Amino acid sequence: MNIELRFLEKAAKDGNYISFSYENQHLKKVKPLKLTFKEEHYYLHTPDAIFKFEHIKNIQISKEKF
Repeated sequence: MNIELRFLEKAAKDGNYISFSYENQHLKKVKPLKLTFKEEHYYLHTPDAIFKFEHIKNIQISKEKF
């Protein structure tokens, strides 16, 4: 598990908002619910969608909590 995955896991546990780029979209103030590992890939679960970690870039963890 690399450092970005650990930060995402901690943000989900602590209830911090995150911002990131996914493919050609920039998403802000997203609630991370959990990080899962299936079929050799990591997935980020949010209330609205499930994102494949390989396509996530420019992750920013906010100090603001939900």
